[in-house]
Amino acid sequence: MNGIEKLKKIIDDSSNIVFFGGAGVSTESGIPDFRSVDGLYSQKYDYPPETILSHTFYRRNPKEFYRFYKDKMLCLTAKPNAAHYKLAEWERTGKLKAIITQNIDGLHQAAGSRKVLELHGSVHRNYCEDCGKLFSAEYMLHSEGVPHCDACGGPIKPDVVLYEEGLDSQTVQETMEYIRNAEVLIVGGTSLAVYPAAGMIDDYKGNKLILINKTATMRDHVADVIVQGSIGEVIHQL
Repeated sequence: MNGIEKLKKIIDDSSNIVFFGGAGVSTESGIPDFRSVDGLYSQKYDYPPETILSHTFYRRNPKEFYRFYKDKMLCLTAKPNAAHYKLAEWERTGKLKAIITQNIDGLHQAAGSRKVLELHGSVHRNYCEDCGKLFSAEYMLHSEGVPHCDACGGPIKPDVVLYEEGLDSQTVQETMEYIRNAEVLIVGGTSLAVYPAAGMIDDYKGNKLILINKTATMRDHVADVIVQGSIGEVIHQL
């Protein structure tokens, strides 16, 4: 029995699946992984992505932060792919209990998923740091330079977790509960190299840990099923 067949049997037999996803789930919708720097990158930016997307850089150089953020992080024309739709279908039929995502694009919700735990926040939630008024991703994209509140003039910050910032404690707590209680844990589209998110799957207590990724991951040695390939294509075969 190959990996796909094993995976299909496990999913068919389970009604307690949790999905943990990374950047690979979104790249198939045309959203670039900002860590994979394109050829134009070095011509446009003087700093690496991890520096620009840090709390310190956001405070010190908000104009350059937003130039990168609007260019690379706000992909508002992207549409959900086969993986997003299949996961939403599993949730509707009662198989899938939760999606835990490191992505900030909102594509799981766009596909119809309801229980989505966003470890790194979302580009679709933005708030004025002075008065708390909320703003859409579209408002951010179309604002000039650094976005400011149309009510009080204060700076607007995306509700995304920047480098040097901590994860939301309530989201982390809920994530850990779902992982601990899962019968099947599917990890897709991530090499499991980014912490603290990657370390969370160590709390999984079951014996059906499934890893789906184009390349080897840091946890291949503990997986029960490994399927190498793009997450959309693999899930589509199910």
